[in-house]
Amino acid sequence: MKNRSLFVLTLAGTLALPVFAQDSSTTTQATQTTQTQTTTETGTGKQPLQPEAREGFWGRVNPFARKKYVARQTEPIRNRINELDELTSSNSKSIKDTDSRAQQGIQLASTKANEADQHAVEAGNKAQAAQQTAQQANTRLTTVEQVVTNIDQYQPSTQTEIIFKSGQTVLSQNAKNALDEMATPLKTQRGYVVEVQGFSSGKGQVAIANSQKMAESVVRYLVLNHDIPVYRIYLVGMGNAPAPTTTAGTEGKPKRITGGRVEVSLLKNNLEQLASSGNAPTATPNQ
Repeated sequence: MKNRSLFVLTLAGTLALPVFAQDSSTTTQATQTTQTQTTTETGTGKQPLQPEAREGFWGRVNPFARKKYVARQTEPIRNRINELDELTSSNSKSIKDTDSRAQQGIQLASTKANEADQHAVEAGNKAQAAQQTAQQANTRLTTVEQVVTNIDQYQPSTQTEIIFKSGQTVLSQNAKNALDEMATPLKTQRGYVVEVQGFSSGKGQVAIANSQKMAESVVRYLVLNHDIPVYRIYLVGMGNAPAPTTTAGTEGKPKRITGGRVEVSLLKNNLEQLASSGNAPTATPNQ
């Protein structure tokens, strides 16, 4: 009986071997075909892990597998996982570096834009100030041109008449008071001249000499008592020429005089107007 059982088992094993060999060959061919057809690479640049084509006597699960066997089977998986972790860490670092550089670039661009805006505002303010300065200079130049054009155009301002008795050349108190009233404001003014004309009764050179002496007494008083520059005073002795009756710009018929008379006229140009507006030139004209 025992011999028969051993014979049956031996015969069954012999018949099963070709079947196992055929299954193993079929599995191996299928695995090779799958590896050949797979062309997609993973993120690590390596082919995907493939299951073992060889299953062994116990198939896919070996109930008697040892730790070394399990470790050997799982080592490729651990290595691939470690590679994936490293790749993920490297990608995360690259992303952070790229984001940091992008943020720095954006901040730098924003700073440059703000600086450009500030420079533009400053340039606009400077341009506006330059335009205002140019307008002021143009206005002043126009005023100065008008003054220079009319600098020798003197217009009568005030007029004072000094009366002398016949044969006298000394100023009376009333004459001094009249000259004081006219000359006192001239200390703070510019752009004026004083015209002094002397008239005397008589004839010829005698009348001219007398009119000259009376006019000189007026000029002497103005220079000594009111510090009026001599170059601002024009003196002329008219003798017995008819004296014009000009009062405050109103012209009348000339008239003859019987005693002595001096006409003192204050003439002004536009330089005084320019000085009163605060734009007067620093140089004082000689006229």
